[in-house]
Amino acid sequence: MSTPTDIKASCHCGAVNLTATLPFGLSDVGRCNCSFCARRQAASVTATAASVVVTKGADNLSLYTWGTGTAKHYFCKTCGIYTHHKRRADPTQCGINLGCIEGVDPWDFDPIRWSDGRNHPSDRSS
Repeated sequence: MSTPTDIKASCHCGAVNLTATLPFGLSDVGRCNCSFCARRQAASVTATAASVVVTKGADNLSLYTWGTGTAKHYFCKTCGIYTHHKRRADPTQCGINLGCIEGVDPWDFDPIRWSDGRNHPSDRSS
């Protein structure tokens, strides 16, 4: 079991800053292959949604959602960097862009595992 970790993260230009608690630390780095994430290509780690606090630039965030509207993807309006998203699979969790976390080098985590977002249970008809 990994130790919960408090992190600070920011977009490229610094207009958006956030803090969050990662309940699994950096042990669950992953990517999703859904139609959106496959294009975005950013690895993320799990944060509890309740712990995510935008400490600077909340008004500079742009929201993108589609389909069921459950997943909510946030981007800096200035530099375009994806900072975090509320997860479709579990809305009590957020994914934090690994590349935005202070002191973290995403390449230290290669190879990064993929999750199957193309075949999400919400997309299956009963």
